[in-house]
Amino acid sequence: MDQEFYDQTALNAARFTQIPDTKKLFLPGGQPPAVGSTFRNPDLAETYRTLADRGVDWFYRGGLGREVARTVTNPPVTPGTRTVRPGFMTAADLASYTAPFRPPTRVGYRGMDVYGMAPPSSGGSTVGEALNILENVELSRKNPVQALHHYLEASKLAYADRAAYVGDVNVPLRELLSEGYAKERSCLISPGTALVAPVAAGNPDGSYGRCPKPAGAARPLGYEGPQTTNLVVSDTWGNVVAYTLTIEQFGGSGLTVPGRGFLLNNELTDFSFVPSPTDPNSLAPGKRPRSSMAPTILLRNGRPLLAVGSPGGSTIITTVLQILLNRLDLGMSLPAAVAAPRATQRNTAATLAEQPFIDRYGPALTAKGQKLELFTGPPPTIGAATGLEFLTRSLVQAVAEPQRRHGGTALVVDPG
Repeated sequence: MDQEFYDQTALNAARFTQIPDTKKLFLPGGQPPAVGSTFRNPDLAETYRTLADRGVDWFYRGGLGREVARTVTNPPVTPGTRTVRPGFMTAADLASYTAPFRPPTRVGYRGMDVYGMAPPSSGGSTVGEALNILENVELSRKNPVQALHHYLEASKLAYADRAAYVGDVNVPLRELLSEGYAKERSCLISPGTALVAPVAAGNPDGSYGRCPKPAGAARPLGYEGPQTTNLVVSDTWGNVVAYTLTIEQFGGSGLTVPGRGFLLNNELTDFSFVPSPTDPNSLAPGKRPRSSMAPTILLRNGRPLLAVGSPGGSTIITTVLQILLNRLDLGMSLPAAVAAPRATQRNTAATLAEQPFIDRYGPALTAKGQKLELFTGPPPTIGAATGLEFLTRSLVQAVAEPQRRHGGTALVVDPG
């Protein structure tokens, strides 16, 4: 148990106490296990063993799927403590579910290929569009304030398009990631004066001219939970995985499948719940909610160079984008790029920033019209990234947060 796991468990203690299997797992003796103690989950170990023996059909079409559906439709809550409304998931829903392979998004940036997660995640499209916009500007490590100003402006524009076009619908992905559209959007940015946010979306119609008028009104940001997990890993042959998963908010739904050792998520809260026929993320049968997961891999000359990702809900995108800016344009090492103070501009009236960012860049950015306010969370930090970089073909640098969320874990395993 590290401090972060302890804090998240303590934050959820009140509702975990009311769900017998969750209380038994996470609150033995009525309290979160002490920091430094060993957390054991024998139910989950047995679930993994059975899954390995029986295969994934046991989950989608077998007994485990029926147990999941039963937990949703008949929530196992201690009588008299709270009311949890039953859900509507059935075993047939799991049996008909598919996890399709989706080709990654791809853009070029500073001579590198940047690959990301395709819709209905908005990570790859939004990071990619922002990088395309920034490609039209010469950014220098000698002028970090100017680079950060353009980073914030590109984020405003990309998030405006995210809200207008990205969801589990027919996303105009090719046009959103086209160089012509990026040039059209970038011409709205002034090097000395910030755009007043929220800005309206553009019109990725394939016909691009000089600074056309924005297409309609801006959309609100919407809610997205912060409890996401990210890891990156490479093997001895240079294969790379960037992997992001989520249960939405801290503790997910709070419901542990009895005897199975895992929580169910509440990911449906990522939908937009204000009815709108023009909202690409509106709630509808058969749709998947939009996420901001942004596992990102960079290739140089066809070989992996860098991989990075983060938790943080809708701040994931800006976290990954700012790390890439720090590393590729401002000349920081990857550890420094991850550790640097952050700001997140998601097409909102004010840019939310960590206090060290405000202290270092606030006056200079305010002079350009940027409005900065303190990011308070929870948690009180923006993102919690992990990354790796190939310094040579045989030398890999593994990087995690030194302080955010009590610090992450980065290891290089040498079997020799």
